[in-house]
Amino acid sequence: MAKRKHSVEWMIDRVNEYLSGMGSYDSIAHANDIAQATLIRWVAAYRNYGADAFTKGAGNKQYSKEFKTSCVDTVIKGELSVNGCVAKFGISSDSVLRRWISEYNANRELKDYDPKREVYMAEARRKTTIEERKEIVKYCIEHNRDYKGTASLYDVSYTQVYSWVRKYDADGEDALVDRRGHHKTDDEVNELERLRRENLRLKRQLQERDMTVELLKKVRELEGM
Repeated sequence: MAKRKHSVEWMIDRVNEYLSGMGSYDSIAHANDIAQATLIRWVAAYRNYGADAFTKGAGNKQYSKEFKTSCVDTVIKGELSVNGCVAKFGISSDSVLRRWISEYNANRELKDYDPKREVYMAEARRKTTIEERKEIVKYCIEHNRDYKGTASLYDVSYTQVYSWVRKYDADGEDALVDRRGHHKTDDEVNELERLRRENLRLKRQLQERDMTVELLKKVRELEGM
């Protein structure tokens, strides 16, 4: 686990600045040289768990399939609100529970969840259709670009989701089309085309390397919360 950049006391002071109305997320984050999204996470965690949110063992929670189903049933039956269920059962955030409910309502199986660092760097888990990729990208963007949550919900890898959203941002839906298997082999094209393809492969390797660096930075940032 990476060492925290800030002390617990300092983090709670920033949270209390926001809760006491001394500034907005943006102004407090800017004044203290932290990301606005980081401050939002701190405030949400503090509201749910108090100071314990910053002092308990770090790392993502594990959730069994039975636990997920029980929480979803509790909300659907009206026994507790989403926020009430989150607070009572110690779920990491309301967005996590809302994902479970969405998954349940879509008749997707709720699965055991044991978070590992590898989720960020995992290879592709399964093949997807163009329509699935469009749906996944749309969901991720509409949910604050929660790449990890989206990957878990749709049973694909973090890297896949991140790559698809990045392609969509750059070139729209057309960039989500998988064109593999629809071209001539290198032996079937002329020298100029082979050189062009090699150039593209090298560029792709550099992009993947840059993506890996960005993903590792995100992992360290999450671990350092």
